[in-house]
Amino acid sequence: MPTFLWEATTKGGDHREGEIKADTEEELRQRLTTQGLQVSKIKRKPLDIQLPTIGTGVSLKDMVVFSRTFSTMIDAGLPVVQCLDMLGSQSENPNFGKILMGVKTEVETGKSLSEGLSKYPRVFDELFVNLVAAGEAGGILDLIFRRLAAYLEKAEKLRRQVRGAMVYPAGIIAVGFGVMTLMLTFVLPTFEKMFADLGAGQLPAPTRVVIALSHFFVDYWYIIFGTIGLTIFGTVSAYRTPKGRIIFDNIILRSPVIGNIIRKGAVARFTRTMGTLLSSGVNLLEALDIVARTSGNEVVKQAILHTREKVSQGSDIASPLIETRVFPPMVCQMIGVGEQTGAMDEMLQKIADFYEDEVDAAVSAMTALIEPLILVGLGVGVGGLLIAMYLPIFNIAGSIQT
Repeated sequence: MPTFLWEATTKGGDHREGEIKADTEEELRQRLTTQGLQVSKIKRKPLDIQLPTIGTGVSLKDMVVFSRTFSTMIDAGLPVVQCLDMLGSQSENPNFGKILMGVKTEVETGKSLSEGLSKYPRVFDELFVNLVAAGEAGGILDLIFRRLAAYLEKAEKLRRQVRGAMVYPAGIIAVGFGVMTLMLTFVLPTFEKMFADLGAGQLPAPTRVVIALSHFFVDYWYIIFGTIGLTIFGTVSAYRTPKGRIIFDNIILRSPVIGNIIRKGAVARFTRTMGTLLSSGVNLLEALDIVARTSGNEVVKQAILHTREKVSQGSDIASPLIETRVFPPMVCQMIGVGEQTGAMDEMLQKIADFYEDEVDAAVSAMTALIEPLILVGLGVGVGGLLIAMYLPIFNIAGSIQT
């Protein structure tokens, strides 16, 4: 259930504001009106959704161990407070232990487990909290936490695969740039001095070009690196704007090699998250809302929100997904079949399994393709510099022999 921020005035003119959960903005407006408040502003609270490994002191392993152990304890019939007390006091991670003890305190005051977890949004994101709330409502907390553990493991595996697809070539290119910088800055000037001392005279054209390139790099390195820095800063700043994010994410999805991997990863993440939510009892509209805001790609997010709007108007889910042209037609058709047969959650999980394997295969294929290309490129660049610098030495050696 989404959270809304509201502002209103009382009949006496006093200002009131707060945040509250509601199914829709209209429902919240009616609720506040019945309390004698005149609503002036309502907006959805921004989500702070992120993986638990970033800046929280809580690792993915901590989350998985907690979810699996908590599931076992609940299945054994232990009370929630006792489970939290045992896990918090025995946690190997002191930070996570304090968080669990804080959740225990919230539960002891009469709040539900999901409400206690929601006090720590940087560790337990909205997906986690909503699944726990669904488990509490259905009396299946043990099953929910088992699903959460499996989901976190698969989500992390997928993230590593996609990150590896982008980090590996970037790392190789960075190393190559470093080698070229070293040669242009230190190695080539040494060769130039040596040629001058030997009286090599008129140098071959390739050598003159390389030396001129070295001079330009040494004399104007601050302009080169400044331009690179400004480009990176401008790109990051533009990406932080809504329009910029859509443009960049669209470019990434349409790029030849990386785009295919990113698209398959987005499909896998969408179907895995959606399937987990639906199988845990979360309604379709709320599941689409959560999945959209955890998609990690603005183009995919807009496509899911478009689908949600159409579904809220009475449409099936497959047709608007096809309209977006973001998801492959086969995926949309399979989701449609799952919706018609009443087994959409199972179909989504099968699609997620398939596309996670596809991402793995695509990353391996891309690595096998890009690695020799990058190595050949580096070899040509570095080898070309060396050959250009050795040409005068060959000429000097030939003159000595004659």
